[in-house]
Amino acid sequence: MRTTSFFLAGTMLAATLLAVPAFAQTTRTAETGQANAPDQKPAFEGQTRATLPDSTPEIAVDVVAQGLPHLWAMEFLPDGRMLVTAKEGTMHVVSQENGEASPAIEGVPEVMSDGQGGLLDVALAPDFESSNRIYFSYSEPREGGNGTSVASATLAEQDGKFSLQDVKVIFQQMPTYDGDKHFGSRLVFGPQGELYVTVGERSDAETRVGAQDLGSGFGKVFRLDAEGKAHADNPFATQDGALPEIWSYGHRNLQSATLDGQGRLWTVEHGPKGGDELNRPEAGKNYGWPKVTYGVEYSGGKVGEGITALEGTEQPVYYWDPVIGPSGMAYYDGDAIPEWKGAFLIGGLVSQGLVVLHMDGDKVAHEERVPLDARIRDVKVASDGSVFAVTEPRGGGESTILRLVKR
Repeated sequence: MRTTSFFLAGTMLAATLLAVPAFAQTTRTAETGQANAPDQKPAFEGQTRATLPDSTPEIAVDVVAQGLPHLWAMEFLPDGRMLVTAKEGTMHVVSQENGEASPAIEGVPEVMSDGQGGLLDVALAPDFESSNRIYFSYSEPREGGNGTSVASATLAEQDGKFSLQDVKVIFQQMPTYDGDKHFGSRLVFGPQGELYVTVGERSDAETRVGAQDLGSGFGKVFRLDAEGKAHADNPFATQDGALPEIWSYGHRNLQSATLDGQGRLWTVEHGPKGGDELNRPEAGKNYGWPKVTYGVEYSGGKVGEGITALEGTEQPVYYWDPVIGPSGMAYYDGDAIPEWKGAFLIGGLVSQGLVVLHMDGDKVAHEERVPLDARIRDVKVASDGSVFAVTEPRGGGESTILRLVKR
């Protein structure tokens, strides 16, 4: 095993295995920072600042690959190699053995990579081993602006080179908007092969209201079939004026999503200044944004009327103030780190590490933090139960893939 030393977010990480000490148990909660909205109160006990678990594992970090382009997402191929997307619009296959990335995969469509845009998430089709079909989301340049789109393609490999063939755009978030923020997006296949697509509300004052509009594609979770069509049993499939693809609405900017052990969708979305939130989106339900939210505007002012509850809207299962900056999410069902069994693992861009939520049913029982001194863009669990985290630099630069194991 090679030994490497490199700087990550200004902190020297030396050698391949890096010990991450457990938090001192004198600290009652993982989050100890000052809230941005200290006068806001949770709707129920444990909705924010959950206590630390009784014990936390000592985690070691293995540098799997470094010097990669600015990554956004990764997905394991059946043979253990990693299919990754780079923000600027390239896709690569990365070896776990030597950390080397393949040349850019041919056939990726043009992306709009300004601001928060770019080549976003990637997921394997449920029948990938026989079809080699993949799905990916990206900021699609269009006449008059751009928007989040989803495409499918066949991943072909010949003589060590990869290409995308039979590329099809299967879904487009509408309307088109000329902006560079809040594209989302994560792709998650459900247990029946349904495809959940999360998108943002494009951030600006004139677009954020679209999160409450069933005729708008802003701020939604969509539920599609493999061809990008709405499922017939979607909650608004027969409602006049509503987009039939909508599963849930009232979301801000969803960049974390995964299934739990029961095959149910969970998401974490970026809130305003304070107000990142964990939800379990259910059919037809309204999650409030921008009418209802925890946190405040970046200016410090109220969001809308400054309310945190409203009849007809759902409370988040959990929220963070100050924010963690969520991106990437996995449900841990492995045995390699038994303390995390049944927990959600969430990448923290702002908190610069892994956020571990220990669950008690559908409530958060405890929150744990694993500091990694880097913005974490995506999180995946390998077949051996180890955890992989994708780092990203703020403003561009090279990414690293880390492997977390119990020491």
